[in-house]
Amino acid sequence: MSTPAIPSVLFVCVHNAGRSQMAAAFLTHLGGDRVEVRSAGSAPADTVNPSVVAAMSEVGIDLSAETPKVLTTEAVQASDVVITMGCGDACPYLPGKRYLDWKLEDPAGQGVAAVRRIRDAIAERIRGLLGELGIEARP
Repeated sequence: MSTPAIPSVLFVCVHNAGRSQMAAAFLTHLGGDRVEVRSAGSAPADTVNPSVVAAMSEVGIDLSAETPKVLTTEAVQASDVVITMGCGDACPYLPGKRYLDWKLEDPAGQGVAAVRRIRDAIAERIRGLLGELGIEARP
């Protein structure tokens, strides 16, 4: 009996400092080792947004050691699902990949209160994505 392949998801935004970092962290947290998770940016920032780090720490997820990563064609090729969050034409399109575009407010320049709303919207979408992938969310 063969083991089913683990789905791979790539989250992409411009700076890889906010939305894509939160989404990747939630998917890793809730999906565990049943899903492979990547995130990247078309023009990565130097650091993860401090308001994002603070908002995620409120829900028990530590992003303080994360660093924004540059989007590569290889990352897209290695992913089954590519979820974009406002990277526009900078996101490479490869046939055979499933693409989703999540319209989410950009947390850049916003305080923790605004980031909480974005964080909670992302968490809700991640739970839906896990259901679509047939993966039960961890508590």
